[in-house]
Amino acid sequence: MKLLWLQSGGCGGCTQSLLCTAPRPLPDELRGAGIEFVWHPALSQESGDEALQLLEDCVEGRRAFDVLCVEGAMLRGPNGSGRFHLMAGSGRPLTEWVERLARRARWVFAIGSCTAYGGLSAATPGNPLEACGLQYDGDTPGGLLGADFRSAAGLPVVNIAGCPTHPAWIVETLEKLALEGLAPEDLDEFGRPLLYAGQLVHHGCPRNEFYEFKASAAKHSDLGCLMENLGCKGTQAHADCNTRPWNGGGSCLKGGYACIACTEPGFEAPGHPFQQTPKVAGIPIGLPADMPKAWFVALAALSKSATPKRVRDNAVEDHPVVRPKVRKAAR
Repeated sequence: MKLLWLQSGGCGGCTQSLLCTAPRPLPDELRGAGIEFVWHPALSQESGDEALQLLEDCVEGRRAFDVLCVEGAMLRGPNGSGRFHLMAGSGRPLTEWVERLARRARWVFAIGSCTAYGGLSAATPGNPLEACGLQYDGDTPGGLLGADFRSAAGLPVVNIAGCPTHPAWIVETLEKLALEGLAPEDLDEFGRPLLYAGQLVHHGCPRNEFYEFKASAAKHSDLGCLMENLGCKGTQAHADCNTRPWNGGGSCLKGGYACIACTEPGFEAPGHPFQQTPKVAGIPIGLPADMPKAWFVALAALSKSATPKRVRDNAVEDHPVVRPKVRKAAR
């Protein structure tokens, strides 16, 4: 299976993340599944005229490839011309290259939330870059390729969303495609692979005991749950960050940072500071994905009334100050 990779309006962070693939180095992992790069702007030797000729050969069908992977937002400005981002040396907008190559590809992958929805490039007031995703503009279907786009294999754009993406989200989706195939039922409502978007960041969170008792952190160094006061959206974000550690052992929450829901459309402009929880009458606006408001209020009141002293005290400290009691087994 042959991959062609382009980079558009973004920071290159998804490629940097991809290079952290473990436990095997990226080339070995891909080779083991029969996957190879036709071209990647940072990892391939071809550049300049040689790279442009390779891309032209792909567009014209003289060079075979299977998967078009695009990283970074589509910059359609100014006035829909795409001339804010020209492919170096070609004089043509990158959006034009992407549209032409997408018509040739059997599958099209959006790598990262910028490519999926527009992301940070679309967050500037007024969006002067006219940035969008491949098949979404925020959470609205459309984007560069249009809501009705289907690749040659009959699938919409596969949105491997995240800012950045976990390397395994990319590699395992490609491996599944190469070894088993991808079907519409393997994707969620936003085109994200269910192999990582089929659960919430909340699952496996190291602060779950504090969440269960609604024992909340008051400041950033506290051990308590970050949802009530400090902006955590782990109960709303679709990803497996806490059950599939980053770089072998980490996640935002394990590092003490609130989840900002970077796999979701519009995460980059929540309308409030990232580490602040907006509330109405003391109740967080952003409730867990599966929980009605009335249930949350009732559960929170019950949970707080039953909070053990150990959990309540430790929640507002930067280290455990009360350890679990030791009790003899009942006889």
